[in-house]
Amino acid sequence: MDDGLQTLLPPLLQGLWVTVQITVGAALLAIPLAILSGLGRLSSQRFLRWPASVYVEVFRGTSALVQLFWFFFVLPLFGIQLPALLVGIVVLALNAGAYGAEVVRGAVMAVPAGQREAAVALNMTRAKIIRRIVLPQAIPAMLPPATNLMIELLKNTALVSLITITDLTFRGQLLRSETLKTVEVFGLMLLLYFAAALVITAGMRMLERRFKVGR
Repeated sequence: MDDGLQTLLPPLLQGLWVTVQITVGAALLAIPLAILSGLGRLSSQRFLRWPASVYVEVFRGTSALVQLFWFFFVLPLFGIQLPALLVGIVVLALNAGAYGAEVVRGAVMAVPAGQREAAVALNMTRAKIIRRIVLPQAIPAMLPPATNLMIELLKNTALVSLITITDLTFRGQLLRSETLKTVEVFGLMLLLYFAAALVITAGMRMLERRFKVGR
């Protein structure tokens, strides 16, 4: 068993590192996308509301796998060639951002309208109302569903193995075909994905506690 671990674990950990890079990169891009799109859908200005709505509906209503294939295989036909790793990060970020936009929109709408009206009566600007009144109350409500989205993002990184990225899933498939140790390889993969999900959950729980203390 120890010999098996010494053989299987190092390449799987290399794949996990790629998975972590994609997850972190996509999350950093998805968060501002979600906030801007969620607020954009609530805007009274059509030039903000319509593009945000189109983006959310398109990326939420189509398959992440097809989106990956489209960016990786179709865009080069129009002269746009992107590295596979960049495609994975951007597509997963766009997909997660679309779902996150609805989390943002729901949390913002849950803030009592009377508070915004009172802020308007005090001559606060719209930007200041969002920054000082709305977001401090909306962010704690966003965090629990955001945790689910982050874990879903982690799991969706397995799709990038289909566009030649050597992530954890890709490494696992190679190892399984080379060693024929199906149970051991997939068992280790499950444990590594589970460990990564636990890290995300722990980090988000810390954020929840911090925002509760802040409130």
